[in-house]
Amino acid sequence: MAADDDDGTATTPSSLPITDSDEDNRLCSSLVQSPPFGSPTRYLNGESHRLDRAWAHWKNLGEPKLIVAPMVDNSELPFRMLCRKYGANAAYTPMLHSRIFSENDKYRTLEFTTCKEDRPLFVQFCANDPDTLLDAARLVEPYCDYVDINLGCPQRIARRGNYGAFLMDNLPLIKSLVQKLAMNLHVPVSCKIRIFPDLKDTIAYARMLEDAGCSLLAVHGRTRDEKDGKKFRADWNAIKAVRSAVRIPVLANGNIRHMDDVQSCLEETGADGVLSAESLLENPALFAGYRTAELGGNGDGESYIDGGIDQADLVEEYLKLCERHPVPWRMIRSHVHKMLGEWFRIHPHVREELNSQSKLTFEWLNNMVNRLREQGTRIPLNLKGKSNGVASCNT
Repeated sequence: MAADDDDGTATTPSSLPITDSDEDNRLCSSLVQSPPFGSPTRYLNGESHRLDRAWAHWKNLGEPKLIVAPMVDNSELPFRMLCRKYGANAAYTPMLHSRIFSENDKYRTLEFTTCKEDRPLFVQFCANDPDTLLDAARLVEPYCDYVDINLGCPQRIARRGNYGAFLMDNLPLIKSLVQKLAMNLHVPVSCKIRIFPDLKDTIAYARMLEDAGCSLLAVHGRTRDEKDGKKFRADWNAIKAVRSAVRIPVLANGNIRHMDDVQSCLEETGADGVLSAESLLENPALFAGYRTAELGGNGDGESYIDGGIDQADLVEEYLKLCERHPVPWRMIRSHVHKMLGEWFRIHPHVREELNSQSKLTFEWLNNMVNRLREQGTRIPLNLKGKSNGVASCNT
């Protein structure tokens, strides 16, 4: 999990519906009047019917394969839209705190924005109280395709707050969270989990979630104690076992650095889609086939060519999206650091200038990118080359 103001084009749930055009109003109205997943009471009428509807909903969304994972402070609307431009088929919001979200109008307005192009969309909440979770979920259900329960955050803040992966010690509570949403929402419920050290426990856990009403399961192939993704490889075999054990769509999370990893993961796990997190932060164009410099010639016998864009180009595109869909400056600062990390290592004084800015502006950030370019810095994103020299996006 990555480290956990609007010009009117985005919507917020602070006083539903808030939109910026008649078209958006019609969109939200149609979602409320004719929910894509049917009524809550019909949803639980029979296991076979429930599973059929879970798959029908997934197929109706186009069975998205390439998905932006939920990242605290890092999968906000402008970043989601940038990733969608470069191949992402769906995206999660950052993790939202269900109690604060349901109680605090300012928190809702700042932390959750969306727009009509921001679909399919998973809205993720952390929670440990079913009623509070339902209150928060009802505020966003007209604007999303799944309400997701965060059962995978392994950080200290999740331990202190008793949510995320630390609910794995209280499976009855997890079951009640899923059941509460499944029986009361018009949109389906998804869950994002980590695995147990024992595969049998993981499979039993996944089946419990399915039986409780979960319609889609994202599996991070690391345990709660395996926080460092660079130190611990995700266990794709565990994801494969879960995929074989349940009858709902399953997404795989872990070890996705480039499109070859996507293909390998789908083949090895049988998953219905993949999530990427940290790698997308450095390279939001990952799902379009672009690789960062260190992955561009991976010793795999393939040839790679300059893809025609670099991370500075992506930063400029991201900043334009932020002007259109304002978000807190802490998010913007974080993304600039991650996308330009290699550039800053070459010119650390520019990074220091950025860190010294107590108040950022778009003008200052764009000028900073231009200064980097003027110093001769360009680290291209690479594409796989074909024998005739034509690039393949490998999508």
